[in-house]
Amino acid sequence: MTARYLLLLCLCVLPGGAFAAEPAPAAAAPNPSAEARSITIEVRRDALIRRLADCETGGRGEAGVGRGPYVGVFQFEPRTVVNFVRERDGRTLSAQEAIALARDYRRASALVRYVIFDRGGHTHWPACSRKLGIARQVAAIKAL
Repeated sequence: MTARYLLLLCLCVLPGGAFAAEPAPAAAAPNPSAEARSITIEVRRDALIRRLADCETGGRGEAGVGRGPYVGVFQFEPRTVVNFVRERDGRTLSAQEAIALARDYRRASALVRYVIFDRGGHTHWPACSRKLGIARQVAAIKAL
């Protein structure tokens, strides 16, 4: 085959060629505004959850945890953790597993995220919810 014949073949047959049966699909352009919006939402959610933990412990972090029946920086009762996990995931935790979850900030904050943002349960923390204006902040985040 000559180079001229190969060039003509490429123009006629390959996608995007001058005589191709179907045009080549356009590449999806990235949407930087949607990505920035998503990042902003996650940052604001995380900040709200950190402020709630700080409020619940009186600013003492882990040192402010462990009084009475409440566990972890979000001051969960183990039975509350069991109920929320069952509702969210359909699994049943033992009391010890619930306590371990409540003491693990990463897993507990994921549960708080579910309770506040998916379930609308910010009133689970009544004093800090009022103090921080959680209902207003959640509405502002959802409006983004």
